[in-house]
Amino acid sequence: MTTATTAPHELRCDGILRPGNTNCAGCGMSIGLQWLEQALGQERPTLCIPACCGIVTAGAFPTSAYGVPTVACTFASAASVGTGVSAVYAMNNEDELTICWTGDGGTYDIGIATWSAAAERNEDLIYICYDNEIYGNTGGQRSSATPQGVKTSTTSRGKTEPKKDIMAIAAAHRIPYAATLSIAHRDDFMRKVQTARRMKGFRFLLMLSPCPTGWKSEPGESVDLILTAVRCGLFPLYEVFDGRRYRINARPDGTPLEDYIRRQRRWRSEQLDLEAIKAQIRENWAYLETMARVFPARETE
Repeated sequence: MTTATTAPHELRCDGILRPGNTNCAGCGMSIGLQWLEQALGQERPTLCIPACCGIVTAGAFPTSAYGVPTVACTFASAASVGTGVSAVYAMNNEDELTICWTGDGGTYDIGIATWSAAAERNEDLIYICYDNEIYGNTGGQRSSATPQGVKTSTTSRGKTEPKKDIMAIAAAHRIPYAATLSIAHRDDFMRKVQTARRMKGFRFLLMLSPCPTGWKSEPGESVDLILTAVRCGLFPLYEVFDGRRYRINARPDGTPLEDYIRRQRRWRSEQLDLEAIKAQIRENWAYLETMARVFPARETE
C-alpha cells in the first residue's frame, strides 16, 4: 500500500492528488482526480490502481502524490483487490469508500474479467476508467478502446477495428449505475460522482481522458477537445440505471467531427474513414435515443 508521507510513519491525507505528481501537462486524468476530490468533499476514499499511468502518478517511494490510502495492483486485479478492501470495511461496519481508478488497458482488455466478475456479484465499488484510448504508460500501443483509424505504436497504418462499447458491456451486467464523464462539463461530472456515492453496489464511470503524448495534441487544448467530442456526438454523455433505464445528459449540436480530428495527429492514417466514423456515431445515437425514449430514467433518479 502506498500512502502520502512527509516523514516515516507520518500519514497526511490532504487531498486525493497532491502537488509533485508525475502527470504530463494536459493529462485529463489530473482534472478527473481533482474533480473527484471536490465531488467527495471531505471524504477520503481508498484507491485501487492497476498498472497504468495512474499508478505512476504517485511518484517514487517512500513519498506519494496521492493523499489517500492507495493500493498498487497488478494490471488485471484492480476490481479483485477493491473487492477485498471493500469487504474488510464492511466486516468492520465501516462506511468507507473504495474506488478502482483504472486506465483503458486495465478495463477494456486485461482487467475486463475481474471487473466483470465484481459487477456480476454487485460488489460495493465505484469503478472509474479514465480512457485515453491507448496503453499510454508503455509506449502508446493500441487497446480495444482505440478508435478506428487511429495510429499507435502497434498500428502504424491506423487501427482497423472500431472502438469497443464498454458502456454497453457495463450496462449488460444490470449494475445499479453506469455513466460517462466529461472533463468539459464540470457540473455534470460532479453530479454523477455524487449520484454514484449515494448508491451501493457496483458503479461504473467512464471518463474520456486526453493524452497529449499519445493523441499528438496540444496540452492546452485537452478540455476543449473533450467539449468538441461531446458536441460532435463522438462521446455521448448519458446514464444507465440498473442496466435498464437511460438518461441522455447532452446531445450533439452540429459541431463537425472534423473539428475534433484535425487537432490530433494520431488520426493521420491510411485507415481513417470519416464517413464510416460518422455512420457509427449516427447509429450509436439512434440506439441511445431509442433507449432513452422507451426506457427512460425515473425523475427521482
